[in-house]
Amino acid sequence: MMISWSHAGWRSRRAFTLVELLVVIAIIGILVGLVLPAVQKIREAANRMKCSNNLKQLALACHSYNDVNGSFPPGGLVLPNGPGWGNIDWASNKGTWLVHSLPFMEQDNLFNQIPNLNLPHFDSIGTAEQAGVLPKLISMFRCPSDGTYLNDPFSNYDGCLGPQCLDDKCGFNPFAQYCNQPAWGYTTSADDGTTSDAGELRGMFARNGAKITFASVTDGTTNTLFIGESLPAQNSHQLTFPWYSVYGTQVLSTIIPINYPISEQDRSWCGSAQVGPGASMTNNNVSWGFKSRHPQGANFAFVDGSVHFIPQSIDHKTYQLLGCRNDGQFVAWP
Repeated sequence: MMISWSHAGWRSRRAFTLVELLVVIAIIGILVGLVLPAVQKIREAANRMKCSNNLKQLALACHSYNDVNGSFPPGGLVLPNGPGWGNIDWASNKGTWLVHSLPFMEQDNLFNQIPNLNLPHFDSIGTAEQAGVLPKLISMFRCPSDGTYLNDPFSNYDGCLGPQCLDDKCGFNPFAQYCNQPAWGYTTSADDGTTSDAGELRGMFARNGAKITFASVTDGTTNTLFIGESLPAQNSHQLTFPWYSVYGTQVLSTIIPINYPISEQDRSWCGSAQVGPGASMTNNNVSWGFKSRHPQGANFAFVDGSVHFIPQSIDHKTYQLLGCRNDGQFVAWP
């Protein structure tokens, strides 16, 4: 008996044509293009919140230091630290304000292993490095939006010098006028905050030992910048030395606008190899400014412990008055 096969029971299967495949790929590409920016915005919002929390914790640690010691931690410290240059022992490295804040941010064990922090003419930081206690990576010191040098002991957070003058070794100082504004309530000050005299300091931290108290913040704690963001990849001092070394410094001046652009590739002295002094990481007059990888601004902790995002478009005079702790001027800012 012959069996007759019928095509009626078969379902026709047709493959994608090239045109249809390209259309599908194009649609997927459009969807990804729509979703990706939203994902990036969500990620950046989370990073900014984490960064903000880091600053909050650092500000509270400085408050706790003040409760115990009667002043805020020194921005940097060597012993002896003055009063004159001839009395400063730069080989006696006692670290940055981050070092002295360690016991108040659950880093007691690390702090206790750094020897003789109160002993003059003794290199406490160098000795700790030789013993293998340092360097140390601390996640709270890094902003998650900055993905550079994640395996190096750097920090994205710096104490505020206010409108402090900066040394001019490159012959290019475009913002010098902002460190001497008698009409705004302050005059010229010690270069780079290298002073043990609080009267020579405009902001909250000095590079060399000056002690600042709550009482000296006469403009009010809600109107004075305390700690802000930085990018170690754009500052030769911080790129060369870790967060704990006074040689690297963890203090910055407000005279430089927020997010002022600096080359991360040209490490030559004063930018002689490529970019020139105007974008050189070795020129303190342009590289010692607050900045971040957040779009259009940076996070700052104020002396009262609050944290605010300040846009890089902020009026520059307002920025200086926020940076100075005792100018006596009224500040109106959003």
